[in-house]
Amino acid sequence: MRLRSVSKVYGSAPRSVTALDSVTTEFPVGSFTAVMGPSGSGKSTLLHCAAGLDRPTSGEVLLGGTDLGGLDETKLTELRRERIGFVFQSYNLVSALTAAQNVALPLRLAGRRPRPSEVDGALAEVGLGARGTHLPSEMSGGEQQRVALARALVTRPAAVFADEPTGALDSKTSRDVLTLLRGVVDRHRQTVVMVTHDPVAASYADRVLLMVDGRITEELTGSLTAEAIATANRRGTSC
Repeated sequence: MRLRSVSKVYGSAPRSVTALDSVTTEFPVGSFTAVMGPSGSGKSTLLHCAAGLDRPTSGEVLLGGTDLGGLDETKLTELRRERIGFVFQSYNLVSALTAAQNVALPLRLAGRRPRPSEVDGALAEVGLGARGTHLPSEMSGGEQQRVALARALVTRPAAVFADEPTGALDSKTSRDVLTLLRGVVDRHRQTVVMVTHDPVAASYADRVLLMVDGRITEELTGSLTAEAIATANRRGTSC
């Protein structure tokens, strides 16, 4: 997945707000990228544009050679269902559906009849193979987030986008969810892009993009520690 000179402007002059300012970056296949920055830096807008949830004002977003800007709403919706998975801080599970039914939902929305093996396999991968018949209200926050991850993975998407996936979880449960995301990359060569404010969460990634005022100001790679990430993030926001 690639972004070329992507800008996103909200409103019109003189009160327009530039959320993204000519951002160019790439999310290679089988990579885990964390995006950090202060509130209003553009990190969530970057994720939304890359995932096809929002259209950029200018520039190109390409997924496997497909320019998302050239798709109408119907084709864009189909692409999101088939090739992109989403995990959000608030889980976004349907309360009246069981864990298995929530996981099967993307397949049903795509007009497919889910195979039990697909749904059971996705739940087993996140450690919830025995919880398929439980409602969200019967599960902990960490279990609900793992159901949300299984739902994102059931279509075997090319990319998984996670927006503060551990923001509502305690530290132990956060580690469990991050380990699962790391495993998605290592075992299945899927691409994960995660927005986070937490340097510990970011340390699970292969690289970290630091954003300020709608621009990527620094890219961290190599052996990433939470301390080094936090220091770089503070340095970037103080400039």
